[in-house]
Amino acid sequence: MHIVNKYSFIILFFINNINAQNVEKRMNEMWGEQTRKVEINNNSSVQLFKEGHYAMFIHWGLFSKIAGEWEGKTYYGISEWIMHPLRANITAAKYKDYANEFNPVNFNAAAIVQLAKDAGMKYIIITSKHHDGFAMYHSKISSFNIYDATPFKRDPMKELSEACSKAGIGFGFYYSHNQDWTYPGGNGGPKTDSAGNLKKFDDYFKYKCYPQVQEITSGYGPIKIIWFDTPGDMKKEYAQQLVDLVHQNQPDALVSGRVGYNLGDYVTMGDMEVPLENEDGLWETVDVTNDSWGYAKYDQNWKTPKQVLINLISTIARGGTYMLNIGPKPDGSVPENAVYTLTNAGKWVHTYPQVVYGTSSSPWKHALPWGDVISKDNKLFLCIYQWPSNGKLFLPGLKSSITHAKLLSDTSTSTINYIKENDWVIFNLPCHAPEKLISVVELTLEGKALVDPMQGVDPVVSTTLASNFANCNFCEKKDSSWMEKFGEWKKVKVIKNWNSNSTAIWDINVIKSGNYLVELNYAGSERLVWSIETDEGIQINNQQNASSIFAFHSFGWLKIDKNGKHIIRVKLKEGSGESTSLISLRLTPIE
Repeated sequence: MHIVNKYSFIILFFINNINAQNVEKRMNEMWGEQTRKVEINNNSSVQLFKEGHYAMFIHWGLFSKIAGEWEGKTYYGISEWIMHPLRANITAAKYKDYANEFNPVNFNAAAIVQLAKDAGMKYIIITSKHHDGFAMYHSKISSFNIYDATPFKRDPMKELSEACSKAGIGFGFYYSHNQDWTYPGGNGGPKTDSAGNLKKFDDYFKYKCYPQVQEITSGYGPIKIIWFDTPGDMKKEYAQQLVDLVHQNQPDALVSGRVGYNLGDYVTMGDMEVPLENEDGLWETVDVTNDSWGYAKYDQNWKTPKQVLINLISTIARGGTYMLNIGPKPDGSVPENAVYTLTNAGKWVHTYPQVVYGTSSSPWKHALPWGDVISKDNKLFLCIYQWPSNGKLFLPGLKSSITHAKLLSDTSTSTINYIKENDWVIFNLPCHAPEKLISVVELTLEGKALVDPMQGVDPVVSTTLASNFANCNFCEKKDSSWMEKFGEWKKVKVIKNWNSNSTAIWDINVIKSGNYLVELNYAGSERLVWSIETDEGIQINNQQNASSIFAFHSFGWLKIDKNGKHIIRVKLKEGSGESTSLISLRLTPIE
């Protein structure tokens, strides 16, 4: 699919152990520079993006028919890359011939739009052409399209755009503008045409890419977003021409940041990346309902409705928009488990629309141990992912006065009691959560929310202190990425380059003194000795093993004598500091 999983050189990094700095450089080139554009025309597409917060992504194409299996072998990972040399290595000729077997007779545009509405999504973006070069609409520019090259003989993009218009859902296209693995001259495609003539990128751009973008922006009604992908090292002039073309044909449309060169109207995070800190400007997180973007026969690793809601709420709380992908099956229908997850999460969204639409980020600028916070005007919505076992919810650092607190449910609302204790508000909740998925406490404040965003250590649930929020002395914070399966990427911020003088420091606020189990999440080599100490002089020194896989390791009980603000320092006392990367520290109250 996109960002990291789109280029083979990164995969080769894991195979050939290429220098990480060069990989990072090439990754930035391929993703395209993206600056957060805070100021932008306030058109209807911007309003839909800023206030809708929730959208459907659809990856559907000829790769859906192959479904991750080729010539008797299953290729685990993202299925839309199946023809790539690092996957099944299908030749362009074989791949194009396979279109004869693609006949998605069960495609139902109205049903997909209804699914999006049931889920609470406000617009749909679908692949008009992915890296394989196969157009999912009736293109007059290239016969390698679903109308001319398959028995289907329909234009599903026309049907979907009309269904979206009828239902009041926004519509837009994904288009792979740099990579085209079947057209001569496209990035990753054949170097010569059928007659043996040498072809360059300019040939692909002039005779396929630009004309097809002209088609999708002029023949399918109003477009909300054109979602370009993987600009790579294509020249800026090409990206600029596409941006100009989109804005000329669709003045109301937004262009995704992955067009490259800071030319987009908003930023797209890394695939499946929900940031831990608030981000400014217009941005989105793109995610999958399972592991693969395109349909894969083997892939049954579906997200639950609760996990989808957690990702949605957490994205909104950081200031962004959440776009969740489905991969229709070869016959055009949507997998039943994806329908189940979207519709059940959607019931929650329709029950609590005030929490999702037209809302803003959390004033804490980060998640809280039990969940996250979304704001709107003088209201705060406390979204509780983990219901407290003792019925008490602890909210740190709220300085504003509360005029009313109530627990929302699908049947009624009930006022809840609370007390203030120093820098904390403590809410008395029922023993059992009113919602099966995520329960919400609504706070009405006197004016705008004012908070101290310091990390509060919860006395009931575990508190994870991410490396993002640490101060580093003689060590440094860096982004780290790795691939779980082909194309399935994870990204975290780590503290690395440790030496004998290095210290990671977290500022914390504690409401309940006592013992806390301390765990460190890190990767490294051989055994490591860590020191964890507080500003009260309490110290733990212990040794634990390390491996190349990030994991939590227990280091013992840390006692905090007094309530209030404290400092926790972490030092690496023995072991290889060059190979050690620390993600986080976790504190769990000892009952």
